[in-house]
Amino acid sequence: MIGPGWHGDERDGKASPDRPRRCAVVTGTRAEFGLLRPVMHAIARRDDLELLVIAAGSHLVSPALTFRDVKAEFDVTDSVPMQTAGRVGRWADVESLSKGVARFGRSFAGHAPDWVVVLGDRIEAFAAATAASVGGLALAHIHGGDRAEGVADEAMRHAITKLAHLHLPATETSAERILRMGERPEDVRVVGSPAIDGLAGVEPVGDARWKEMGEPEVVLLMHPVGRTDEAEEHACAVVLEGLGDARVLALHPNLDPGRGGIMRALIAAGSNVTLVEHMKRDAFVGVLRRLGRSGGAMVGNSSAGLIEAAALGCPSVDVGHRQAGRERADGAAWWAGEDAGAVRDAVSSARASAPFEGPHPFGDGRAGERIASALADSDPHDERRLRKRCVF
Repeated sequence: MIGPGWHGDERDGKASPDRPRRCAVVTGTRAEFGLLRPVMHAIARRDDLELLVIAAGSHLVSPALTFRDVKAEFDVTDSVPMQTAGRVGRWADVESLSKGVARFGRSFAGHAPDWVVVLGDRIEAFAAATAASVGGLALAHIHGGDRAEGVADEAMRHAITKLAHLHLPATETSAERILRMGERPEDVRVVGSPAIDGLAGVEPVGDARWKEMGEPEVVLLMHPVGRTDEAEEHACAVVLEGLGDARVLALHPNLDPGRGGIMRALIAAGSNVTLVEHMKRDAFVGVLRRLGRSGGAMVGNSSAGLIEAAALGCPSVDVGHRQAGRERADGAAWWAGEDAGAVRDAVSSARASAPFEGPHPFGDGRAGERIASALADSDPHDERRLRKRCVF
């Protein structure tokens, strides 16, 4: 399945001077798609790059089927099913990972990308990175070098770094970690986080939609950290206890092991909790912007509380250890252990604080442009790059 304009050797996928470089951007989750959107748009705007969008993993799992969000905004080149609806757990993830590696391999062989682009640390990114590396394709990794020590994905992020040929970290600190892992300095470019891109152009959610959501005082986003359903249910129930009578807008957690327990706690919560299955990126940003302006706070263990919320001037409370080690803007987030009293005190302090206005460690909102430039400027067929060599 070689697209129009191909004039190279279909067996090795090498580009010729008269066609753009094909960039296969892999998106596997709703959260990471929000970050990849500005990257995809920046690639699509360039004449020297061609965007191939591959939607995978949890995008294709009902009931949310966030694949539709991807398809509404981009032409989807291929899809890679991995997870099975209703099957959640570590061994289910192992099976999904193996399916993803095989299916990504077939996709890459058919579409012959020059670059495969992945973000973060999820099993979808790891499966695509593994297939690209073993298949001899150039791999670009966004948000490598970060730390998030509270989840098993931490190891996968660093494993992807060792598979990748072009590193696009969000911060100088993350870049330094990548260099300490033995990667060549010429292959590491600090670009900022695409999570910051486009935030300034999103307006606060309107009055009508705000009322439909119950005029929340808190947005709650709790993801599992690999514990049993029972342990995750207890942890979420304790956080809800700490929120007391506050009006809460709670989003469904991701598909990681323990999701069922969090869902049980949210469903069992009182009438002051409004539960939302899925919210598109711009709508979520609009809610955070209005929440910050109305004296509310984001609570949970999502990286959005440390990155997007801070950039939007919305106070946040980071619960538990899922984001342990991740960089954050000074004075923009409060930490609370999974104790009801600690959550209550942290939320009270956050809501009483002034909006954060300091420099953000994750950049200035131009990451997408820098990433596209790096893909255009870096030769994906350079043998010195493809022959991985540690420079310890």
